[in-house]
Amino acid sequence: MTTAPTDRVTEIELSIGGMTCASCANRIERKLNKLDGVTASVNYATEKARIAVPAGFDPQVLVEQVEAAGYTAELPRPPEEPEPAAQVPAADPLKQRLIGSAVLAVPVVLLAMVPALQFTYWQWISLVLAAPVATWGAWPFHRAAWANLRHGAATMDTLVSMGVLAAFGWSLYALLFGTAGAPGMTHPFELTIAPTDGASTIYLEVAAGVTVFLLAGRYFESRAKRRAGAALRALLDMGAKDVSVLRDGREVRVPIGELAVGTEFVVRPGEKIATDGVVVEGSSAVDASMLTGESVPVEVGPGDVVTGATVNAGGRLVVRATGVGADTRLAQMAKLVEDAQSGKAAAQRLADRISGVFVPIVIALSVATLGFWLGNGAGTAAAFTAAVAVLIIACPCALGLATPTALLVGTGRGAQLGILIKGPEVLESTRRVDTVLLDKTGTVTTGQMALVAVHTAEGIGEDEALRLAGAVEDASEHPVAQAIARAARERGELPTVTDFRAEAGLGVQGVADSHAVLVGRPALMEKWSLQLPAELAERKAEAERLGRTAVVVAWDGAVRAVLVVADRVKPSSAAAVAQLRRLGLRPILLTGDNAATARAVADEVGIDEVIAEVLPADKLATVARLQEEGRVVAMVGDGVNDAAALTKADLGIAMGTGADVAIEAGDITLVRGDLRSVPDAIRLARRTLRTIQGNLFWAFAYNVAALPLAAAGLLNPMLAGLAMACSSFFVVGNSLRLRRFSVAEAARS
Repeated sequence: MTTAPTDRVTEIELSIGGMTCASCANRIERKLNKLDGVTASVNYATEKARIAVPAGFDPQVLVEQVEAAGYTAELPRPPEEPEPAAQVPAADPLKQRLIGSAVLAVPVVLLAMVPALQFTYWQWISLVLAAPVATWGAWPFHRAAWANLRHGAATMDTLVSMGVLAAFGWSLYALLFGTAGAPGMTHPFELTIAPTDGASTIYLEVAAGVTVFLLAGRYFESRAKRRAGAALRALLDMGAKDVSVLRDGREVRVPIGELAVGTEFVVRPGEKIATDGVVVEGSSAVDASMLTGESVPVEVGPGDVVTGATVNAGGRLVVRATGVGADTRLAQMAKLVEDAQSGKAAAQRLADRISGVFVPIVIALSVATLGFWLGNGAGTAAAFTAAVAVLIIACPCALGLATPTALLVGTGRGAQLGILIKGPEVLESTRRVDTVLLDKTGTVTTGQMALVAVHTAEGIGEDEALRLAGAVEDASEHPVAQAIARAARERGELPTVTDFRAEAGLGVQGVADSHAVLVGRPALMEKWSLQLPAELAERKAEAERLGRTAVVVAWDGAVRAVLVVADRVKPSSAAAVAQLRRLGLRPILLTGDNAATARAVADEVGIDEVIAEVLPADKLATVARLQEEGRVVAMVGDGVNDAAALTKADLGIAMGTGADVAIEAGDITLVRGDLRSVPDAIRLARRTLRTIQGNLFWAFAYNVAALPLAAAGLLNPMLAGLAMACSSFFVVGNSLRLRRFSVAEAARS
């Protein structure tokens, strides 16, 4: 491939339709990369292609190239044009097809496998029931096989379609032109291996059963794929929907889309800041933890920069918009998530990888079998029986169950343990992970400010200091104040406060139990000419060295106490880190919080390596850097600021107690906030993957072992049906063993 002589490159995104497996994405990617100056990456999970083209390149050429490969492509819609709602319930038609096919197929399978149910003309009833399944039910496979055929390719869809049509077509031939349609015909329960001319044999249960099994696998895969774009929708939904703008001194509520750069808008306490801007009036504390990971709210005043989607936790603010729409930090984070999703290589299904070799071999063997028997003077019926038998016996019945059953049992057991695994592609990542990045706020720590220490001057009791400080702080909305008030209420009733007043950015004051109480920063004490005693000043400095928040308390003209507030480490975090080490994983603390706080938390839980004060883009870059070093990275986080890194990582693990966008971006979601669920999730995922691999081996081993019998013309239909059923039962039984997985068992393994 040659590169166009230009330094300017434009990136185009296409929505791709018609892909049925990972090999489809590879085929489209190869087709696009043949164009001069084009570099394409096609993601099967998100059904999108990200394509770098020279400046001035006609995007319609890309669409035509994709369509020439047998798929559909759409250029991106204008920003104001929403995605069609029809894309959301994409799996519903497939679900209807699965349910309808299953209802029709069950009687067909029972009639064929249980001779006692075979009444007169049962075979014709089976034909009536199986015909819709083999045509309408299997239509997705037929359509994909035809598209592949037109472009000289073969996938598992090709084998499924040929097997279903061969089984149904031969059964139709045997019923109409052979002896299978005679009154009283039965399929005796025989386990003999003997040649047959096929004229008295029907394979309707094979056509119907295979279709239902593989539709089930396709449906569960579709459900997992549908969630791929939900992270972006959740992230964009975080922003405010409307805003109060100032027009001629009056507040007017307008939709967020009408906001323009330079417009001044009002943010009341508890509201989300509508867009990026600069404070022009008022002061408050802004909770930016969901975006930055910083656990302590940031004090802002006139001239300070604020970010859209953060929460005003204190007073009224007037903000001048500096960025709207795609220029906001929230939109840029959404772009980071989308880039990470598109750049992540789509995991190849194990069955698809094997089918790349297996399918052509089976087709060639079927044709060779037909030619061999015709060339050796066997009858046409016998030759076709053997050739069709090869396709039927090779048709992956157990293979259709191998992945979905293990996945269903494994994910079901995980759900009972509070571990949600989103799809089979996740499992392959867990096997190779060697490095675990742990977000601090909300993951290793609780994510909520709490009182951790009370230091008092000589002669002052802790309870007294906390009671007076808590009473005054109880009237404040600031998260640090609420942490102190909450701790005070736990120790007893709070006195009534009068003359309460908040000093913006400094603290609060009021009268409690006839004491004039001040609670806040040292600057508030200096305003009242109060000095910290040496011992309390030392305690305050020590707390700040550890990255904690120190609040000074004074009453009746003297500083009496220092209260230390911090984001506390979860009780289970140290044990979880130890378990991760026992699994051979390297834990790293990755946080947007300050270095002192991060180091203190890391020391408490036993983590050696710390990467602190990083923005969302830096977290993404850290994951990419480790991957470039050859590491296979798992990311554990709970905030919006973690979403892009969760998606970029080889394995994203989201805490279910965190932001919806983080949960959607993760590959595994932990319902509980207990960090010990992380090693449990990795063990369960690895066990499930081993089960799937075992299922696939035995499913293919059955096919390979039975193929020589089919090619030799020794395939007894009852024996074939029984063998196929036994193969399926083994796969199901092997999968059900995952129900015995337990946390206690995991700890010993």
